[in-house]
Amino acid sequence: PPEPPPPRAMALFDERKYKEDDEWGTYISPFASIDKGSVIQDCRVFNDLQLNVQRCKDVLVKLLYIVGHGERLTSEEATNVFFSVTKLFQSKDQSLRRLVYLAIKTLADISDDAFIVTNCLTKDINSDVDVFRAHATRVLCRITDAQMVQAVERYLKQEIVDRNPLVASSAIVAGQQLILHNKGDVVRRWVNEVSQALEHPSYMVQYHALGLLYLIRQHDRQAVQKFAQNLARSGVRSSMAQCLLVRIIARLATDAGPPPPGEPRIFYDFLETCLQNRYDIVMMEAANAIVSLPGLTSTELQPAIAVLQMFLGQPRTVLRFAAMRTLNKVAFTHPVAVSACNVEMEALIGDQNRSIATLAITALLRTGSEGSIERLLKQIQAFMVEIGDEFKIKVVRAIDALCVKFPSKHYALLNFLGNALREEGGYEYKRIIVHTYLSFMERTPDQKDICLGHLCEFIEDCEHTSLSTQILHLLGEEGPKMAEPAKYIRYIYNRLVLENARVRAAAVAALAAFAASTNLTDDLRTSVAALLRQASFDNDDEVRDRAAFYIDSLGLADPGGPDIEGAAKKTQLMEIAPCPLANLEADLLQYLAHGDKSNAFDLGTVSKAAMPGAEPAKPKNFDPSAELEDFDDAAASHPGAAPAAAKNLAENVMAHPRLGALGRPFKSSAPFELTEEGTEYAVSCMKHVYASCIVLEFNIINTLEDHQLRNAYVDLDVADVEGVGQVENIPAAELPYNVPGVAYSILHLSEGEHSLGTLGCVLKYHLHEVTSSGEVEEGYEDEYVIDELTISVSDFVTGPADLPPSFKAAWDDLGDAHQVIDSFALSNYKTIPSAVAAVTDFLGLSPCEGTEKASEKAQGHTVLLAGIVSPNVQALVQAQIELQGPDGVSLNLVIRSESDAVSSLVASSIA
Repeated sequence: PPEPPPPRAMALFDERKYKEDDEWGTYISPFASIDKGSVIQDCRVFNDLQLNVQRCKDVLVKLLYIVGHGERLTSEEATNVFFSVTKLFQSKDQSLRRLVYLAIKTLADISDDAFIVTNCLTKDINSDVDVFRAHATRVLCRITDAQMVQAVERYLKQEIVDRNPLVASSAIVAGQQLILHNKGDVVRRWVNEVSQALEHPSYMVQYHALGLLYLIRQHDRQAVQKFAQNLARSGVRSSMAQCLLVRIIARLATDAGPPPPGEPRIFYDFLETCLQNRYDIVMMEAANAIVSLPGLTSTELQPAIAVLQMFLGQPRTVLRFAAMRTLNKVAFTHPVAVSACNVEMEALIGDQNRSIATLAITALLRTGSEGSIERLLKQIQAFMVEIGDEFKIKVVRAIDALCVKFPSKHYALLNFLGNALREEGGYEYKRIIVHTYLSFMERTPDQKDICLGHLCEFIEDCEHTSLSTQILHLLGEEGPKMAEPAKYIRYIYNRLVLENARVRAAAVAALAAFAASTNLTDDLRTSVAALLRQASFDNDDEVRDRAAFYIDSLGLADPGGPDIEGAAKKTQLMEIAPCPLANLEADLLQYLAHGDKSNAFDLGTVSKAAMPGAEPAKPKNFDPSAELEDFDDAAASHPGAAPAAAKNLAENVMAHPRLGALGRPFKSSAPFELTEEGTEYAVSCMKHVYASCIVLEFNIINTLEDHQLRNAYVDLDVADVEGVGQVENIPAAELPYNVPGVAYSILHLSEGEHSLGTLGCVLKYHLHEVTSSGEVEEGYEDEYVIDELTISVSDFVTGPADLPPSFKAAWDDLGDAHQVIDSFALSNYKTIPSAVAAVTDFLGLSPCEGTEKASEKAQGHTVLLAGIVSPNVQALVQAQIELQGPDGVSLNLVIRSESDAVSSLVASSIA
């Protein structure tokens, strides 16, 4: 028979309630019928002269339940409940008091009178009951401010060195929370007591004390390094504290970076010593820390690999999983080193834990030799049906990496992916496989025929409309170029007969692409025209309209119609939108919100540039999901996780009542700092470029607790920048302590000018001192010099929203009327890939047709770049880079645009 539900710990659940539907019945939650109003009404029992302890506990549990599940109490409700809860301090029942402490912590953020329990909590801190002392300490530090904590500092210091581990740990954890909530000035005076707590008999206290010591000194690198060296020399007894010490030392070693050749790595000897620790958890932590260090050599990696190899044979599942996960991560960067564990990892393919088996397979696929690939694929084939889609995706990505590593095994690997496509699986899993095929076709054009064959077989039974339409679009682009285009037409026709309207419409577009191709014979084109005419009688409007459009534009109604090549080019031009659709939508919404309705919307003003905050345009077959990811990154690797939305850098200026009328900026830069860390004021800047002006958005934070700034703005020196007229400032009205504020400066530009140069910056404001009681005194004018900011060519250049489908066609369309040719010597770059990356980043243009990829051994390379220059001028660049030996590289630029000024501007950016 099935096991009964687990017993409930709290008194509220003493009585089991079941419906007699089966042997044990159906469990009914005690919270199923409660609501906020009834719970607040029940809180009146806290005011009874004779407390019913059991009844009070029941009500408190319900109160914590509704608040924890999102019920919002008004300030008045929270305050009334809070007052009632405080009356329960008269009870000595420990379980009730624990619920009282929880309720106070929960209601303190909502109620306006949380300070009234300070005396009660202080009394409990001095109580003889250790449980009361511990919980009262944590609650008091949670609800009070830094000034109030100073009043009980003496008690907290005593508790840190208390013999009771619960009391000591509570005081130390309270100190950690004070630091994390910016109330840690008092805590920084506890170094002696916390250091003494490191010798406490309780391992828990040692662990918490080490964490607090690190938080106290975390901003002083030298102090952290000194106390880490002392602890590494003397050691700590607690295994948890040892793990934390390993993490601290690993962070120090990572921040220090790889050592110069011949010098030892900082703290490496300590980490290597921890590999022989008596605790498995410390050994695992040390191994994980070593393999995560930057610039690791094979010699330094070997001791950690040996420990992980030993853990692979342990009976404990958690050890096998931890070791396998770490080895899987190392296999990305050091596959040869991990190959020593291949025998142990092959034994884990049949592990009962599917996570371990998946990690073992993906690691073996990266570390295995070319001869073992087919054997591994056979083992994986039977294994795939037993795991979920999340783990299948890991395997597919490992297969994609193998396609790059072993070109001779393409046929076996592609067959494996084809079989995986036809098996059961969710949308995300099938999407990843399809994108793997697309990226493979981009890397290996001679294998397109095999890839298209597998994708055609897939759409015969595909349940996902979006994947079917994507593959049909691909067939329309690549199918006519293949040696036997007729075999793909059959698959497309099947979709016209068997699928839904969206897929049928995509099939019509694919057939039209075949009809427009010059590679087809007349007989085959006649057959395609017959299929399109049949589709013109479809019962769906979209399918009929598409078929009629293509039949008419391609001249398929008349067998002796116009030249097919000219008709195809005309049809392609008709399908191209005059501007990026995302930009058109954004500008239309902006026009409706802020535009002058007396003037019609001008389609020619829609920018062709990528919108601020949007992802740059990528080649059509670019596959972001094909990037290999760390198994630990659960958010990115989870198949159901949605991609994070891009941050709109222009959000603030577009929402501003004065600046919103300017419309959407042409380009917005990422924020950059104008002050050093730890100074009195923190200032960062974002540049928003418009056709007639530049808006500088200054984010200002006042880090002085006893000062307040008013009417703060950044005064700009524009003497060295040509083309800047009036400078208009919009100050931040008020900047209290640690509250961000925003000030704006508008640089009005002369018509047609791209103003370049360096601006001097001075933060000006009215400074007001704030008393200890919170009163703001009379202020005076003051200023603070911050770093200069530079306006460069790249601020006026951005990538296009859509890359040109054919760079050659776009290049020819621009012509050479405004062409500029220039040559440069780049002595700082010794390899072609580094020079390609530098030129692409500096110009701010987007690479086309995969030309951003260059071989490390290449002697020369040509990069094709496309971009938009403010206000809305297209620019194309052919950058030819050649290696010149020890002198670096030479750069030859050929620039075409729609104006001489823009071409010269792009060329001058390199000079």
